[in-house]
Amino acid sequence: MAMTAGETPALLVIDMVNDYFDPHARLAITAPAVRIIEPINRLLSVFHQQGWPVVFATDAFQRQDFIFTARMKPHSLAGSEGAQVIAELDRKPQDIWLPKPRFSAFFHTGLEHRLQEKNVTLCAVAGLATHFCVLTTALDALCHDFKAVLLEDCSAAPLESTHERVLETYRRNPLFPLFTVATSAELIKELTGGES
Repeated sequence: MAMTAGETPALLVIDMVNDYFDPHARLAITAPAVRIIEPINRLLSVFHQQGWPVVFATDAFQRQDFIFTARMKPHSLAGSEGAQVIAELDRKPQDIWLPKPRFSAFFHTGLEHRLQEKNVTLCAVAGLATHFCVLTTALDALCHDFKAVLLEDCSAAPLESTHERVLETYRRNPLFPLFTVATSAELIKELTGGES
């Protein structure tokens, strides 16, 4: 990963909410989303043990939102059960829950100030979906002068081919090593010097 030593990381877990895991909805994202619960929980355990910040940033849309004037149907509506973080994730009381009005966790949420207050220098981004909210959050982290890591085994898209194309696009990019793609194991090894 070629990150420098001494980073203060934050884990940003994006859109792991009930609506995307509803088996009755038959969404293409559901099965890939279920598969990343375990690796995200392993990463959460490390971040909690180390005392590093964890942010659950979740869609909190309004029924009349502009984005629903296209093909996308209303979902993850602010205040609804469907917009709540899934119970299967190891969420702790000290973790930040940040409802977001659009795709990026940085869009009109004040996230950058919360991270700056905690002296965060690097954002590790996980969750749903790789090609939308995960990617826009990682790119916005860079726009706010944080290093960004897109976690390949802790993010998912409806199609594995879509997920892989995004990863391949950013594995080699002109912002390396400020923006990297890595597994959660690689990130943990880099941040802890091999401890896990």
